[in-house]
Amino acid sequence: MKYINKKQKILLIIIISIITLGIIYYSQIVKTSEEFDIDEQNLEIVENKTEEKTEDIDQVAKIIVHVSGAVKQEGIVELEENSRVADAIELAGGVREDAYMKDVNLAELLEDGMKIYIPSKEEVENQKESGNYVGNTNTSNKNTTDKNDLNSKVNINTATKEELDTLPGIGESTANKIINYREENGKFKSIEEIKEVSGIGDSKFEQIKDLIEI
Repeated sequence: MKYINKKQKILLIIIISIITLGIIYYSQIVKTSEEFDIDEQNLEIVENKTEEKTEDIDQVAKIIVHVSGAVKQEGIVELEENSRVADAIELAGGVREDAYMKDVNLAELLEDGMKIYIPSKEEVENQKESGNYVGNTNTSNKNTTDKNDLNSKVNINTATKEELDTLPGIGESTANKIINYREENGKFKSIEEIKEVSGIGDSKFEQIKDLIEI
């Protein structure tokens, strides 16, 4: 048997080292590839869960209610189902300083299509003086065009602009016209006389005739 000389030993060591490094390098590539596949799978799982959560959020039922009266921003607000009157008022910017909140049920559950009306202190005081205030704690009405369900009949000779605005078909502009007519011509002598006010014809009178008095 021939002896391996020094050069052959060095060459053999180099070859073994190269083979060893190659094995180690290949093992690292395989391991990295497996880890990358696992990361991709985990990322896909996370993305799927995120999409499911987003779909769940999108599927939360919404309701729309109308908030008016002594609030900072009258109008339509959208809330999640099972919201309360307090939530709707908050979305309307909160109540004004002159809001009369004693009989307002803030804990009442809302339903789609409700109208929430917050009376002012002046409005309530006028109604108490005229004997029309009933102190109803139910501030909201579902699917109705009758904005005056909160109280009894509106006295067109003493009503404030806000009070007149609660009548169906009577907005702020028409409410001002009623007050101006009253100031220029004196008190209404009959509820039919309100048709003399610009903007109130037979059709609108039919809507409000059972809700007003003198």
